Amino acid sequence: MSVQMNYKENIAVALQSIGGNRLRTSLTSLIIAIGIMALVGILTAIEGIKQYTNDAFSSMGANSFTIRNRGGGIRFGGGRGKTYPAIRYEDAVHFKKTFSVPSIISINTYASYAATAKYIDLKTNPNISVLGADDNYLTTGGYKLAAGRNFSPAELEHGANVVIIGDEIKTKLFKNEDPINKTLTIGANKFKIIGLTASKGSSAGFGGDKVCIIPVFKAKQITTNPNPSFTIGVMVSNASALEATTGEATSLFRNIRRLPISREDNFEITRSDSIQQQLSGQLAGITAAGLAVGLITLIGASIGLMNIMLVSVTERTREIGIRKAIGATPSVIRKQFLIESIVICLIGGIGGIILGMAIGNMIAIQISGTFVVPWLWLALAIVLCSGIGLMSGFYPASKASKLDPVEALRYE
Repeated sequence: MSVQMNYKENIAVALQSIGGNRLRTSLTSLIIAIGIMALVGILTAIEGIKQYTNDAFSSMGANSFTIRNRGGGIRFGGGRGKTYPAIRYEDAVHFKKTFSVPSIISINTYASYAATAKYIDLKTNPNISVLGADDNYLTTGGYKLAAGRNFSPAELEHGANVVIIGDEIKTKLFKNEDPINKTLTIGANKFKIIGLTASKGSSAGFGGDKVCIIPVFKAKQITTNPNPSFTIGVMVSNASALEATTGEATSLFRNIRRLPISREDNFEITRSDSIQQQLSGQLAGITAAGLAVGLITLIGASIGLMNIMLVSVTERTREIGIRKAIGATPSVIRKQFLIESIVICLIGGIGGIILGMAIGNMIAIQISGTFVVPWLWLALAIVLCSGIGLMSGFYPASKASKLDPVEALRYE
């Protein structure tokens, strides 16, 4: 009972001291808050991006792969893998017709990455992707139709002026109007809208909703690229068959490319699950960097807290002498200063967590549209605050507990 009362008394004295020095407490808490805000903010943003990308890849499925003329991996900070000779339209069509393994095969190519879509007097920003694709692309690309229909065989064969638009284009140009059967102008070409895709979210690098999908043969006709390269998407029904299907696809495409046994592949086969693993590795590195930045900030904050606690000990030397004179033991004095240090840290930590979550989610929502509460990192932040309070307060508390009461009472 006496121990419990002792702790209560120490906490009360610590809170009273904090309340009596509000400016110093506010500045100290602000130092801690900035450190925790940096840590929680960075990690919250990364957690939101990670959660969204996992959802994006799970919607595509782990049982698909693509054949393209360059690496399809994800690299933060720019840069691309090796680029091979373009995959011709005829080669892609030959592969689709002759591949015998049960699977869904699509062919696609980008006609433009920065087009402007217009409807009457409304137009989008020049950031619309114009993708030429066949009727299987919606499946292999992870899209679902929200309205309208897919391409017909005749439209694909003749390269008809029809288009399936993304949700963002519908939102910007049609708002409360049904876009189906309306005429959309893309560049110098007019297209009849036959379909609308369900929203995938504004995910940079994954197509998202800023896309106009036109027949692949039409894209071949209107592209300004004199030597466009086509991408082949393959999706199998069972993930366990993916390894064997990839091997068969490699063998067939080598034959189509007329590659002798002695030559290496001059194309890239990228599995969707390998992209996800690569992305997870990249995000793990960024998480570690964010953690390091936050910890360095907190180390600086802990040094500042220790200095302020040492100043506090010096200012309250006479108070310590009085408490010792009326029976306070060194242990009680030490606990009082440690509790005071931890409380200041927790006040700053809570403020930093609130600010960090707000900033981190603001960044995550702008990038991925996903709001997250990173419970693990929040728990880590609380533990860190308590640990910093203990470490920063230990030396000042130890110094206070060792003061001679007689000398302390004489201090002015």
